[in-house]
Amino acid sequence: MRREIDVWLFDLDNTLYPARCNLFAQTERLIGAFIQRLLSVGPEEARAVQKEYWRSYGTSLRGLMVRHGCQPTEFLDYVHDIDYSPVDASPELEQALARLPGRKIVFTNGTVRHAERVLERLGVPHHFEGIYDIVAADYVPKPERVVYEQLVTRYGVDARRAAMIDDIAINLRPAADLGMHTVWIRTDESKRRAEGIDLSHIHHQADDLLEWLQAWLSAQTPEPAPSASKTPAA
Repeated sequence: MRREIDVWLFDLDNTLYPARCNLFAQTERLIGAFIQRLLSVGPEEARAVQKEYWRSYGTSLRGLMVRHGCQPTEFLDYVHDIDYSPVDASPELEQALARLPGRKIVFTNGTVRHAERVLERLGVPHHFEGIYDIVAADYVPKPERVVYEQLVTRYGVDARRAAMIDDIAINLRPAADLGMHTVWIRTDESKRRAEGIDLSHIHHQADDLLEWLQAWLSAQTPEPAPSASKTPAA
């Protein structure tokens, strides 16, 4: 990444914290339970609805809002009532973010409070000037382009000087279309989702955010100039 970057947009789930924490598995179970209760259906039908709405609307919540008039606050409060203890503090991530030049913003399909809890567990909330969440986006999820345009306007971002990092490959396409540099943090699940998708909009791929940040920071540090040879004393 050779051009100047002065704004960094970070996805939250499975990006800022490793996918092995498996927080989203907890959320998925609660989404299924919420759908069962809302629609009075069994687990299998709830699972089918959950997946269908995710594919058709970007999030299960959006589908429930459009098709069933679901109240988003009730849904979000319910599905984010999870155990955050699998997310450990990361001094290495804190140090990398401290060295990373420019503004840093969380861009998530979750909520501000969910993001705050994750950032607190990681020990990095002080590095982020803002959290652009699903509520700020009026419940329109990534990868709808309008959400990216709204974020750019709200925070005064020059997209040509911004980078976006996300674990979902398709979420990076609108960012690239706006002129941003893109970094895909691959997980087993996101690689399955990306099968058959054109990935030409992705500039960098990595399996771990921290490792990628450390490598990028090292590449930006100029090597010291060789010291001038000294003429031996006569």
